[in-house]
Amino acid sequence: MSFSLRALRALPPISRTIRPVSLARPIRAFASTPNRREGHGPTPPQLYGPGGQTGKIASNEEQATGLERYELMADMMGYDVFDMKPLEMTRMGTLEDPIKIFSLAPERHVGCTGFPADSHDTMWLLIDLRLSRHRCPECGCVYTLDFKGDPH
Repeated sequence: MSFSLRALRALPPISRTIRPVSLARPIRAFASTPNRREGHGPTPPQLYGPGGQTGKIASNEEQATGLERYELMADMMGYDVFDMKPLEMTRMGTLEDPIKIFSLAPERHVGCTGFPADSHDTMWLLIDLRLSRHRCPECGCVYTLDFKGDPH
């Protein structure tokens, strides 16, 4: 320990004067993007309710937010937002005439229960655009995706 202190004392004194340094380029600020003012462009819709009143229990309409509120408001107006109705199975899908599955996404999960309905346990199939026809391994019913969405 004493050896290292003696070694430090033997070093020449350091210049403690500060000299200005000229830079070839100006220094950029940390945040180079200017702050935006509020009030530009339309505001997105607010998906939250007014909340519950003091001393009362809030209803679903008052306290729901986000997708839950969107679905609740659509149900009140008579719309099925997420298309949760069961498929109309009036016939068995064949390779020549498959059951068309409407979708806005490039893939959709379908639960096949056979034809007539409930003739076998639910078999979940992933119907997508890779194949033109998808067959249920239990009953042989054929499905195809009726894609109406935006192709990415």
